[in-house]
Amino acid sequence: MKVAGGNRAAWAVLAGFCASLVGIGLARFAYTPLLPAIIGARWFAPSLAAYLGAANLAGYLAGALAGRPLAAKWSPAPVLRGMMLLATIACLACAVPVSFVWFFAWRFLSGLAGGALMVLAAPAVLPLVPPSRRGLAGGVIFMGVGVGIVLSGTLVPLWLRQGIRETWLGLAALSLLLSALAWKGWPAQTRPAAAEPSHRRPAAPSRPLRALYVEYALNAAGWVPHMIFLVDFVARGLGLGLQAGAHYWVLFGIGASAGPVLAGMLADRIGFGPALRASFALEAVAVLIPALGLGAAWLAASSVIVGAFVTGTVPLVLGRVHELLAHHPTLQGPAWQTATVGFALFQALAAYGLSFLFAHDGGDYARLFVIGACAMGLALIIDLFVIRSPAGP
Repeated sequence: MKVAGGNRAAWAVLAGFCASLVGIGLARFAYTPLLPAIIGARWFAPSLAAYLGAANLAGYLAGALAGRPLAAKWSPAPVLRGMMLLATIACLACAVPVSFVWFFAWRFLSGLAGGALMVLAAPAVLPLVPPSRRGLAGGVIFMGVGVGIVLSGTLVPLWLRQGIRETWLGLAALSLLLSALAWKGWPAQTRPAAAEPSHRRPAAPSRPLRALYVEYALNAAGWVPHMIFLVDFVARGLGLGLQAGAHYWVLFGIGASAGPVLAGMLADRIGFGPALRASFALEAVAVLIPALGLGAAWLAASSVIVGAFVTGTVPLVLGRVHELLAHHPTLQGPAWQTATVGFALFQALAAYGLSFLFAHDGGDYARLFVIGACAMGLALIIDLFVIRSPAGP
């Protein structure tokens, strides 16, 4: 019985890994190395192509909001399968540039699929995993994002030799394969469990939870300089060219692949709260490094560390939600959705805000990284303040 249960949990974790790889790693990050080719082939003008990137972020926010209502109506497993198929179909549809509206709609839908998968996949899987192993399991699930970044940085340039259309078809085929692999791994859940009797239930720790929402949102803003400007900073800001910029992006992806597992193992050992605070401190330093001009080795370290925490912080925050709501399992899913929505909103706002600032202050890269580091530092200060404050509603 124990072996069967372990196999079931392992299969479910694999399904979660495939979901994050398809929904975020491919559906979002494969567009980054495709963008120059799309512009170069004159599928769309540069200004319109930038809006297509924004369409995915807007869709991600919509998916984060819609995920749980959809799962409440149809149960998580069919929604998860449907969203992985939607991401696959979106890649297929993008192989045909019918019009800007067509492409915008499918980029939005790919983002919607990614947001819903982020909200639903891990909460559907982790109840099958023993509490002592949930950090590692969450790390494996979200490692899919980093693997997707590495694949997008390696496979896409190879596929582009055959053409843009063929590249989108390759992404669709890979997404379909991963969707099939995950198909039977999802737990057969129906509806959330009934709430516990309120007269025996301790009050939910709302102050730490609200602080966690803010911290996670600040992290989303702090990552934006690396996620959007790292390659451009290396290529144009440092004058090293696009090839060098791509190398740092691969380093970022390698960090993003290893980060969730390492962060999850650390959390299993010292707890999610302490691990999260350690991540905030390291992130603040790593995000600041490009602004200091310390050289190639430090910039490479910055790329790997920030990449690791872009994905590694996700299982830490999810695990912290479960810790804070250990006596309220029915509230864990909605709380994770709230955290994901705040993350998506701040990420989009920071992307637009920092892009506007960069365009209107003479292209000052250093200022972007300083702002990102300040956001990370503020997240750490908030967390330290909350754990030292008396418990409150």
